Amino acid sequence: MTNPHYDVIVVGARCAGAPLATLLARQGHRTLLVDRATFPSDTVSTHVIHPPGAAALKRWGLLDQVAATGCPPVGKYSFDFGPISLTGAPGTPESPYAYAPRRLLLDKILVDAAVAAGVEVREDYSVDELLFDDGRVTGIRGTDGASEHARFVVGADGRNSIVAKSVKAEQYAEQDPLTVGYYGYWSNLPTDTFEAYSRPGRGWAVCPTNDDLTLVIGGWPHAELAEHRNDIEGELYRTFALSPAFAERIAGAKLESKLVGSSVPNYFRVPFGPGWALVGDAGYNRDYITAQGITDAFLDAENLAAALDIALTGTEPEDAALRGYQETRDARAMPVYQMTLGIASLQPPDEQMVQLVSAIIGDQEKVDAFTRLNSGVTNPAEFFAPENIGKLLS
Repeated sequence: MTNPHYDVIVVGARCAGAPLATLLARQGHRTLLVDRATFPSDTVSTHVIHPPGAAALKRWGLLDQVAATGCPPVGKYSFDFGPISLTGAPGTPESPYAYAPRRLLLDKILVDAAVAAGVEVREDYSVDELLFDDGRVTGIRGTDGASEHARFVVGADGRNSIVAKSVKAEQYAEQDPLTVGYYGYWSNLPTDTFEAYSRPGRGWAVCPTNDDLTLVIGGWPHAELAEHRNDIEGELYRTFALSPAFAERIAGAKLESKLVGSSVPNYFRVPFGPGWALVGDAGYNRDYITAQGITDAFLDAENLAAALDIALTGTEPEDAALRGYQETRDARAMPVYQMTLGIASLQPPDEQMVQLVSAIIGDQEKVDAFTRLNSGVTNPAEFFAPENIGKLLS
């Protein structure tokens, strides 16, 4: 294949694909972005953009647009373990807030930014197959039979990625689904805090979103999926009853939407090969319980955009640039992934965690440090380093 029309084709235009396409176009690369959906449209999501994700939006010049949707900034996270509760600040002075926008609003902002950057966007476009030449991915063929060619094709199309399936991307660090969660939107449940509740075998979270509504998501072990499938709302309220104070609050609220649920496998995939790459959930996926999906997608998009720019400009060989993308991704994400799997087990805190949480109560600086761990500002490998634990326990 010679002289492909595009430098990069990105398959999938939501939280990983649209920012990636925008960044590539801003670097001067000819980029095609396709998605089978049309925008605005909704998708299953934990909604939360932690402060590192909000910082990315700010770097891209999009944070003000997200705030302008009426989505409240969230400057406090609370953690209710039953006998112990903590409230801290999740961010940094440069990026103090989290946000939890509705996806039909957020994703439209991201796609419009791609258009403004010069990306060619095709909505309502399904990819039928990838094109190969001597083992290298060279383009896509749509269900309409038309073909497009590029130097790279990127799968940003989620855990069921056609790109990942077509190239047979190897998976590693796999774990079967651990939890199943359902969420909806309640009115008359005011909060300015991301609230997380943990009980043995149960967990739920609360966060303000658009239109004066509050997102509430609750979950239980995946092994109980069939047991509660026919009474989701009832099981959610039985879960909420594990905190009498919260049960009283939500009893006066009104569910304004249907309940939406999901359970997901946990995995990493090798995210690159000849002519292709993966980003976002197509590249790795983790349980929803730590709400890291959107933030991970944003940071992955920046990481991959930099690597593809290096490869496309010939600054480094393609393999070296993309291997660096994988190494950077895994160094950042693997500790968070392992922490997420531990939390998703829905087991009572171990002795070390009980000791730690008990020790930091009353010291707001240390509580804020614990909060920044859970918001993704501080990497677990750094937080749980012996010298840092020693400081927290002192």
